[in-house]
Parts: sequence; structure tokens; C-alpha cells
Amino acid sequence: MSDFRLTQQAALKGCTRLVSRAIMLEALPEGHVIQVLGKPGDPHLTARLEAMSDGSPHAVRAAGPGQCFIVGDRTKTHAELADLSASLQPEAFGVDQSAGRVRIRAAGPMVEPMLAKGTAVDLSLSNFPVGHATTALIGHIAAHLTRTGDDTFEIMVLRGFAQSLWDDLARMSAEFLED
Repeated sequence: MSDFRLTQQAALKGCTRLVSRAIMLEALPEGHVIQVLGKPGDPHLTARLEAMSDGSPHAVRAAGPGQCFIVGDRTKTHAELADLSASLQPEAFGVDQSAGRVRIRAAGPMVEPMLAKGTAVDLSLSNFPVGHATTALIGHIAAHLTRTGDDTFEIMVLRGFAQSLWDDLARMSAEFLED
């Protein structure tokens, strides 16, 4: 047996919140991210998942045909994850992605122009209303974007790309941080 011990630390440890009147970037708590894989076209899947979520707005996000994410700020215990997985079956399956994905909030009146510097997705409120989600590139990094408010987005990325995405978002926000 080794004396080596793993130490868990936040992927964006040391990244301080960036705030101005025009833009705000912040790392969100590394709570839970569960990817749910179900039958494409199942009209009841989202309603079932919402009942299993923590109840916060936009806790269930579309991720593709028959796929959703359930997200939240609180870490789920092994028992909670097992119960959630068991309650999904046999119609769907849950995969815990909590240790592998990081969420970042981008908000403010200039959030759309800021994000437009890095993605080709039309994120205008009329085209991408509150509650909509998509997977897109931000620069060279694949990310999952969800509009959680009129001027607020949550960006989810694989843990290994979190620091690089944060740096890119900070650069894209620079002109809006000068108050």
C-alpha cells in the first residue's frame, strides 16, 4: 500500500470571479452532473428527470436525441447516485459525470457579444430562448451551453479543458471588464 493520497481540488481553483456592469464570469460549484441516456423521442423523459432533479430552474438540459444532463450545485452521495440510476431503468441510464465536467456562469448585458467572439451559434434571445441548450465549439473547445436567464448562460466543459476555456472567456470578456 502506498502512502500517496489523492487530493481533490477544484478545476478552476484560483480563478477569481470577473465582474463589471457589462459582464460577469464565475466558476460554479462542482456539485453533480449526471448524463442520462434514454430512448430518442421519449416524450416523458424530461418530466421524469425534472422530478429527480434538485428542482432548481434548468437543472435538466437537453444534450442530444434521448440525452439530457441533470445538474446541481450539491454533490450527490454514492447512495443518491445509485438510487437515481435505479429509478431511471430500464427506460434510461444515468452516467455520473460530476468529476469530469465543470460549469461556468457567464452573465450580463454584454454576454451575447462576448460569447459571439468564440462561437458561431446564434445566441440571441429570440433564437436561443431561456431554457435552450446546445453543444457547440467555443474557440477550439467543445462545450455545452444553456441559457438560464435573459442575460445568463451556463457553460459546461470537460474538466481537462476548464482552465483553457476560462482563460479564453476572460480574454473574450476583457473589453467589457473595463468600467
